Amino acid sequence: MRPARALIDLDALRHNYRLARGLGGGRALAVVKADAYGHGAARCALALQDEADGFAVACIEEALALREAGIHAPILLLEGFFDADELALIVRHDLWTVVHAPWQLEVLERTPLPAPLDVWLKLDSGMHRVGFDAAAYRDAWQRLRALPHVGNIVKMSHFARADELDCTRTGEQLANFAAATEGLPGETSVCNSPALLGWPQARADWARPGLMLYGVSPFAQAHEIAAQLRPVMTLESKVIAVRELPAGEPVGYGARFVTEAPTRIGVVAIGYADGYPQFAVNGTPVAIDGRPGRLAGRVSMDMLTVDLTDHPQAGVGSRVELWGKQVPAAQVVAHSQTSAYRLLCAVKRVPLQHVG
Repeated sequence: MRPARALIDLDALRHNYRLARGLGGGRALAVVKADAYGHGAARCALALQDEADGFAVACIEEALALREAGIHAPILLLEGFFDADELALIVRHDLWTVVHAPWQLEVLERTPLPAPLDVWLKLDSGMHRVGFDAAAYRDAWQRLRALPHVGNIVKMSHFARADELDCTRTGEQLANFAAATEGLPGETSVCNSPALLGWPQARADWARPGLMLYGVSPFAQAHEIAAQLRPVMTLESKVIAVRELPAGEPVGYGARFVTEAPTRIGVVAIGYADGYPQFAVNGTPVAIDGRPGRLAGRVSMDMLTVDLTDHPQAGVGSRVELWGKQVPAAQVVAHSQTSAYRLLCAVKRVPLQHVG
């Protein structure tokens, strides 16, 4: 069997959820959309089921997969429903839905439901992606409240730049949210991972931690609370071949790496088809049998190459960690023209092995 795999530490996942929930001081929906950011949504949700207040996914397909896996906790559809036909499934499977557009509100007004539906009403406080603008929000809330088949209404919004701790935009969005929802009763939710970690004034009734659940900081700089997160995914493989090269020899596509002295090159069975970033530069950190190492040469579809010169005991069969407990994902991001979100969500083909 090909040795590439992603180990998923479920104890670390639970630790990160507890940290997120404790920071919020209220309740927290574990965001497990996009297959739990590449970590396996069903297994991650099952690991959190006994303590999570609920889960959040992008769409009904993801929610139904969790229900089929045995998840009974509340599940919020972050993009809401896409057509009226979904409402019957939403009620049948006891899901919560975001309402972010006038057409969704109109569908609810003309569609009687057999049981009350809990709604999260989204305000566009300045991200300008989805949500009611401030002028329409209060009317939308009142129209929902007037419907006998609408239950609880949670007021929500989403921050565009909360990962930039020196940016004033989050404070502006928070003020916009407060003004638009003033006097409207009910719970509130505005915190994603960076807001929960870095903007304590934004913490409210419901938090929506995503990236931080998986042990990755959303910040470019060191952060005291984010440092308490534990990495959940360890992406690893093994050396499958060794090359002894003299000085002046190119390695891999495009000759991006050329040896400057006699060099041992290890070929590792993992590549960009598995989710490792194709444009990771020479020197991107790895761990070779537990010791610091580096990438040497362009990443191929199924293989990549590392420098074994300072690892005389390493050879065929040596374990190589691409990111995880020894190589923080943030270090790979910094060398790879990508983001932590994309890094994790891109993992594919390699088997996921859940432990803990």
